[in-house]
Amino acid sequence: MADPSGVVFPRTGAGRSTSAFGRAVVADALRAVDPVGARSVEHETDWRHGYLGHFRRLVEAGLLSRDAALTIAGDGLASLHARMRVVGADGGETGLDEVFATANDHEALETATVTGAGPVERELSLPYRGQRLRGDDLRRRLDAWVAAGVVEPSCAEAVGAVLANPDWLDLRDQRVVVLGAGAEMGPLPSLLRWGSDVVAVDLPRPELWRRLLRTTRRHGGRLRLPVRPGTTADDPALESRAGADLLHRLPQVAEWLGGTDGRLVLGNYVYADGATNVRVAMAVDALTVHLRQRRDDVALAFLATPTDVFAVPADAVAHAERGYAARGWARRSLRVVSGGRLLHRNYPPGADPGVNDSLVPQQGPNYALAKRLQRWRATVARAEGATVSFTVAPPTRTRSVLRNRALAAAYAGAHRFGIEVFEPATSNTLMAALLVHDLRTGGGPALAHPWQDEAYAAAHGGLWRVPYAPRSALGLAVLLGLGGARA
Repeated sequence: MADPSGVVFPRTGAGRSTSAFGRAVVADALRAVDPVGARSVEHETDWRHGYLGHFRRLVEAGLLSRDAALTIAGDGLASLHARMRVVGADGGETGLDEVFATANDHEALETATVTGAGPVERELSLPYRGQRLRGDDLRRRLDAWVAAGVVEPSCAEAVGAVLANPDWLDLRDQRVVVLGAGAEMGPLPSLLRWGSDVVAVDLPRPELWRRLLRTTRRHGGRLRLPVRPGTTADDPALESRAGADLLHRLPQVAEWLGGTDGRLVLGNYVYADGATNVRVAMAVDALTVHLRQRRDDVALAFLATPTDVFAVPADAVAHAERGYAARGWARRSLRVVSGGRLLHRNYPPGADPGVNDSLVPQQGPNYALAKRLQRWRATVARAEGATVSFTVAPPTRTRSVLRNRALAAAYAGAHRFGIEVFEPATSNTLMAALLVHDLRTGGGPALAHPWQDEAYAAAHGGLWRVPYAPRSALGLAVLLGLGGARA
């Protein structure tokens, strides 16, 4: 197999080992705060399966203090940037952060602007189970989610604030950059529906841009997209001349975005399978650092996965404990018969904060690292004074999830344990509303510790408030989901 080009992992021996890379980064992140934990990472011989406990330790070590959390985030990011490399078309290799200063024979990107012909909506509405919820119907749905433990109360409060201030939906004073514009979880359709100016970046794939252009034309917003020189918005081959690959064209994308007028909101919605997910996440992080060094008006937006480790408030712990105390005899018996492996309690009684460990082994250490580095960037940028929208999104039936048979089955059976799995249209609209809230409130309230910032307005689908530690119910959810599919 030919050596990859663009943003790549560093060489380790004869190849580019993602396991060695991940192990080294996590050890570097822990070293100053938890040296014993760092040594444990370095001695891990089965990273593919053993990473789970180390990623949990990153969160637990950060709970010592705000400074500890900031040190872990900063040292983790420093390790990532020091290690990642860029390989040019000629085979030459440089450090990741040096790529913006290197000569490049790619032509510059130009802009095509497409204006939609549809109406502009100034009322928040949420697609949900075949309906479009507005006003009091939407408020009742938010209250029902809070009561069921599907979202945090602060999530309902934030969405309620957007409902009460419909003028907030007018984001024409912002330039929202959607990196990964075609992502199912991204805010692009909602932003266009609300009449926003959206700057879209995604791969040069004609079918993807054809879909995005159709979406733009039926709504009331404007889409700015990167195109090859000489391309106009009315070019009949526009979809074939649009797009930019972040792995290979970072300098061009940086220059193109750097010239964008208005306040820049850099929204990170990129995703790729396997190890490429880390590569593209690092490309976005390098772009983020570069733009923030050159502009003082850059806000950041991230969607966190609920299948990670988070510190959660005492109220969530108490909710889970009430459910555990009320569980029926069948589930009590199953825990005993399994020797405690199945359906054990989500938290130690009275934990404050609790640590919710919803990592899913099937997603693997590369996925965990790609999502963790986004959390680290959000933590560091917020401490530096940037406006940051960071929201835990609900479990969602995206195409990438449904491609994994075990995950698809687990999602199908999750409702048996009080977890609600959302449809993409519901998730991306809800998350877009929370983005609006954060942009209009400076990133939400100023909280004492980064874990509290991460927990604010979380829509975790119930993972934080169910009675059972999620992995202790995962196998049963898979079996129940498979049984339901066969039925």
